[in-house]
Amino acid sequence: MEKKVRLWLYCLVLSIFTVAAFHLPFFSHAVKYVNPGFNGVMLIVSAALILLILDFFLYYVLVFLGRFVGKCIVAFTLFGDAVMLYFVNDYQVLVTDEMMGNVINTQYSEASGFFSLAFVLYIIGLCVLPCIYVFGRKVDYGSWKGFLGGCGIAVAALAAVIFGNMKNWPWIDRNSTELGSLLMPWSYTVNTFRYLDAKHKAERSEILLPDPTSVSGSKDVCVLFIGESVRRDHFSLYGYPRETNPYTSKDGVKAYVAESSATYTSAGVKAILEYRPSRELNEILPNYLQRMGADVSWRTSNWGEPPVHTPKYYKIGDLKKRFPDADDHYDGILLEGLREDIESSTADKVFIVIHAYTNHGPAYNTNYPPQFEVFTPVCNTVEMAKTSQEELFNAYDNSVVYTDYLIHSVIEVLRSVPSRRSCMLFVSDHGESLGENNLYMHGVPFSMAPREQIEIPFVVWTSDSSLVYKDLDLVGQHSVYHTVLDFFGVESPIFDENLTIFAKN
Repeated sequence: MEKKVRLWLYCLVLSIFTVAAFHLPFFSHAVKYVNPGFNGVMLIVSAALILLILDFFLYYVLVFLGRFVGKCIVAFTLFGDAVMLYFVNDYQVLVTDEMMGNVINTQYSEASGFFSLAFVLYIIGLCVLPCIYVFGRKVDYGSWKGFLGGCGIAVAALAAVIFGNMKNWPWIDRNSTELGSLLMPWSYTVNTFRYLDAKHKAERSEILLPDPTSVSGSKDVCVLFIGESVRRDHFSLYGYPRETNPYTSKDGVKAYVAESSATYTSAGVKAILEYRPSRELNEILPNYLQRMGADVSWRTSNWGEPPVHTPKYYKIGDLKKRFPDADDHYDGILLEGLREDIESSTADKVFIVIHAYTNHGPAYNTNYPPQFEVFTPVCNTVEMAKTSQEELFNAYDNSVVYTDYLIHSVIEVLRSVPSRRSCMLFVSDHGESLGENNLYMHGVPFSMAPREQIEIPFVVWTSDSSLVYKDLDLVGQHSVYHTVLDFFGVESPIFDENLTIFAKN
């Protein structure tokens, strides 16, 4: 019969493995911030001891109290640690509450785009193999007295190390955001609850805005095109040397320099749809217009928007049912039947939101039809750090060309409905990193985000030649709300003349 291992030794082995396997990014970052010398070495050693004791205490409590269920929870943390380490190493992400919001709002179709051989190896090497030890090793759990004694020793050791480093607390506080995001499993566990708590508080109820006092009687249509992960400096409309806007450059559009309010989808889309920055959930633009009697519809291949109150909410599957001959592999399906829907509406005001996915990574090359592969060779792996930046740029720029085609197609639809005064606004939820400073995609905390994840395009077209654009150096996502109200002629106490892009006639 196999000899049982004492609980404390079983948990010590697991905690040593956790520190060694999952905390290399933490120590790599920590070394950059400490001053060389004895104090720096002691700080790193103390950090290692704190992590070891914390992991030991976690496993000790889970396994003693939960027995087999506790082992299952340990296995789950090893899986979470392996997944997060893969993203930290391959995409240089920080596991913050914002990033956990991205994870929670990610659907399978998006998550599957990250699967690779390296991902599988991470799971096998850092989760499956350790779980053989977790479940295969028989444990002598001991008595309650021994358990409480072990807890006391762990807490005392932790207190001794922490209070022995009191002089380093300012350093810890200064670097807590970045370093804390690299502590597995604490980072994703704590930040998941932080995100869910913030989301619950923000969405407890939508705060209704004051009713509009009057609405113009003209027949208007406005299309708000929300892009995904579109960075401004890859639009030739803004001076990018490659021709990535071959279609809209001939449409007479106005391109404003703009910045996002966030680096992840749900917060970026919320900013586009709200009239002012707020941690609360104020009545978003489509709901406000729907309540005043506008014909509102939402077409999406994406997710992450606040609750939209319109019966005309169409996902890709809904549009495929309506238009069975349409190709549902690309975002072009979002435009199917658009002209017919506008022409058949009996409302004076028609507001349509198109929420696309085209420029989302890591598999940019799969987001556009083959005829839009203008720049070659392209990156065809989800392991972005293992490809050349030229190939990555080529794939991303091809997706921008396709987005440009879709914007142009919307404008063409609006031109084909001369009975309505029309407007189109294109704005992205956030930007995208493509290897600059070894960062990829998006989601870096806004306070430390690079410009590539913040600088976005803001493109406008209108059929009304009497409208005059303001000469603005910079616009934000909240300008969308007030620009649309201005275009529709809505008078409301919440309207801010300073935030519309249209000048008074």
